[in-house]
This record gives sequence, C-alpha cells and structure tokens, in this order.
Amino acid sequence: MSNLSLDRIGRLAPHLPPYSRPTVHVAGTNGKGSVTCILSSIFLASGLTVGRFNSPHLTSVQDSILINEQSISFEEYSLVRAAVQSADQEHGTEITTFEILTLVALQVFEKLRVDVVVVEVGMGGRLDATNIMPDESILLSLLTAVDLDHQTFLGNTVELIAKEKASIARKNKPFVLGIQKHAAVENVVRSVVEQTGGYFIATHLAQRRAWDETIDGPPPPTFSLDAESFSPPPAQPITFTNSVFPNNLSALLYLNGAHQVENLSLVLTVISTLMTHPSCASRMPNDFSERVLENIQAGIRNATWRGRLSFHRLAVSSPIPRVITVLADGAHNRASSETLASYVSNLITMLDGNPQARILRLTYILALSHSPPKTPRDTLSPLFAFRSGIQLSIQTKVAAVRFTSPEGMPWITSVPPSEIAATVRESISGAGLWVASDEGEIQGQLESALEWATAERTEGEDGVHELVVVAGSLYLVADFYRLLARQEANPI
Repeated sequence: MSNLSLDRIGRLAPHLPPYSRPTVHVAGTNGKGSVTCILSSIFLASGLTVGRFNSPHLTSVQDSILINEQSISFEEYSLVRAAVQSADQEHGTEITTFEILTLVALQVFEKLRVDVVVVEVGMGGRLDATNIMPDESILLSLLTAVDLDHQTFLGNTVELIAKEKASIARKNKPFVLGIQKHAAVENVVRSVVEQTGGYFIATHLAQRRAWDETIDGPPPPTFSLDAESFSPPPAQPITFTNSVFPNNLSALLYLNGAHQVENLSLVLTVISTLMTHPSCASRMPNDFSERVLENIQAGIRNATWRGRLSFHRLAVSSPIPRVITVLADGAHNRASSETLASYVSNLITMLDGNPQARILRLTYILALSHSPPKTPRDTLSPLFAFRSGIQLSIQTKVAAVRFTSPEGMPWITSVPPSEIAATVRESISGAGLWVASDEGEIQGQLESALEWATAERTEGEDGVHELVVVAGSLYLVADFYRLLARQEANPI
C-alpha cells in the first residue's frame, strides 16, 4: 500500500552519499510525464547530460530511471539497488518499494554526475519520497494541472490536493504554476509558495498558429488511420512570446492533443526562468542560454512520450492477416479521460473531412486500477461523449479486461471487467461488448480482446477505417507495449 511519509526515507538518506545534482521537481495530477519529457528533450538537445525519474515505470522497473532518454541497464540498477537495500537493512528503516526506487534514482544521477535532473513526484508532493531532495539541489519546482485523483491520500477537494502538491515549494527558489482548469488552484498555490518563501511564477500561454512553410517546411500529408498507409495527425505549430526569445519562438510540437500546448507553455516558462532567475542561472552552465536559443526548437520537435496519445501499428492474424492502428493512452482519471475523448473527437472530425472514409470501427480496450473513492463511472463516462461523424458512420465497441500487476507493486489490482462492462452499458447504447473474466488468468486477456476487436474485417472493404484505443490504465498500456515488443521480436 502507499504509505506517504518522509520519516523512513529521511532516516536512511543521511547514510547514503549526499544528493547534489541541479534538479527540476515536477508535481501535478495530469501532464507530469509530458512536461518531464519535453523538458528533458530540450536539455538534451542543448548538450546537457540529463537524468530523468518518472513513475510508475512502463514495462520494466528501470524504465523509471533515464540517462539522456535511455533506461539505465539492469546491471546498473541492480548494483545501486543492492547498496540502498543494504543500508536499509543495516539501519532498520524498512523503507517502501517506491522509497527504494527513489533513492536508487537519486544515487544513479549523483554517481554519474549528470548536468541536470528532472524528477516527477510519485503521489502528492509534501510527503512524497522525492521531496527528500535537499533544498540546495532544487533549481525550481513546478506544478502541472491539478484535478481530483488519489483523494484517499490527498484530500477530497481540488484545493486540498493543490495544497499537498504545492508543498514541494522551496525557500528562495522559483515555483512555476502551469495552466489550470480550476480557478481555485492559483490562490492556494500562491499562498503555499509565499509562506514557504519561494518565488511564485505563473505560466505564460503559448499560442497555436497556422502552418508556415517558410518555418515548418512542406505541409504534412492528409491524416489517415489506414494502417497500411498510416499518416499521423500533423504536428502542432506554436508560437511563444517571451523576452528571452528574440523575435518570438516558433516551433513544431509532435506530442498529440491540444492539452500538450499547455504543457509546452509550462515547460517554456520553466526554461525562461532557468535562463533568467539568479538562483537558477548560477547553477546552470555558463553558456546555457546560448545553447537553449540554438537548440530549443529541435528539443521540442524531438519530444516523444510513449503511452500518452501514442499511435502504433500492430499485426493481427485473424480473420485476415493485416496491420491495425492502435492509440495507446494511460488515461486513468476523469480529467485525462476527458482529454482522450476530446482527442478522439478531433480525429473523427479530421477523418470526416476525408471523402474516401465511410466507416470508422472504433474499439476501446479498457482496464482500470482499483482506486476508491474513484469509480469506473467517474473515469470512463467522458470517453463515450464524443461527437458523431457527419458523413462518417461510427461503429463503437468496448472490451473490458484486467492488467498485469506492475513489478514490485502487488497491491495494485484491476477493477473487475464486469464492473467496467456495467458502466459501459449505462453510458452508451448499442455498442458491442466483450468482457474478460473477473477471476483466474490475466495472461492473454489483451490478446483475446484485440482478436475480438478486429474480427469483423473482410477483404475489399473500401473506405473502412479501424482504430483500437487501449486506455484506462497505464498498466494496461504497459501490457500492450510488452505485446508489441514480443511481436517485433517474432513478427507474424
């Protein structure tokens, strides 16, 4: 179980080599991963050695700890973990699995003397294990969008949750607040930061702009979901006005979804703060600003984040061997489901404008983590509120499955598929439904759901597009990536 406290890790940390790397600390409900990814990509493009810590891991535990966007080796992870566990046993601190992982990450970054580190909070902020980092290591703290999630641990209102998350603020250090849906968040956060003695900074919003061939190159091909000739949605052209960027910053953002413009806005406000705030600039390399100005567009363009509105091609063998398009998204709460639903609606609008498209077969494969008081209805109801096509006929199906419990976290369990199915029946009428077993073997449920999702296809169907959306839990997305890796190793 999650046991939020700094007591155990606070007793153990002094017995390990001290942590001193210049660090950006990232809290929030939604968008933390995307923000860490864009930020790290800009640092890397600017020639810095970059450590990044994200949780939960995707397919293996060392995925949480990245050096220059590459997972650390199992050997490196095992070596440092053994040292942390040995210290834990020697001093009888009995730290949790996540606390061990956090200390392993910090020890790896310290050992390799990386130039800069980006650390994502696990849950909350004030009592999260990552908040053990000393004040002197923190460049700045930031807070992405705040919404209801983990209420059992963080409080039942957005204001209480915001207070917990903003409590990573540090004295005499900047604190950057991202764009918020809930107006109450800013006052709460501003108060926490001021009481801490930090510097509150509000994010300046980047703007969408039209595609400009002189800046962006030739326009992208027309969007198509057909897996054989798949053409992804175009990059999002943005412009950002700030005194540190002469003549404004124009860039292309390849992360999917309108919400990513808000995440990018937060990142760019962070970057401008690192370049100008005295407490930050003194810790960065002397030529940091020059490097950023030369390379920031490449950093934004190169940012990718698996499992967040990510398109993939998957081979299926039934009823006819072919390739299908899969959209993987770890939407696990109401706010992220609303984001996914909005994105799917945009895809439908784009496809509706394609005169060759007649039918969209849209299948959701869903699993959820058991996380009271959050209910399946809370998370899933936004998914089925998408708009219909005008000329496009949309055929919707839903499969409910369970996921494999993540390594080292046996307490994380799936909501029974029968409960997901009950929510689907209440939310959408006329949809095809496939429900995996609530008990017994989990292995094979995702594969069976994919087989069911693609069983209707016949040869020679003109104008029929298929999209399978794997969502509801990042742990299900991880199962999908493991399946994809097996397929790439052993093609059909």
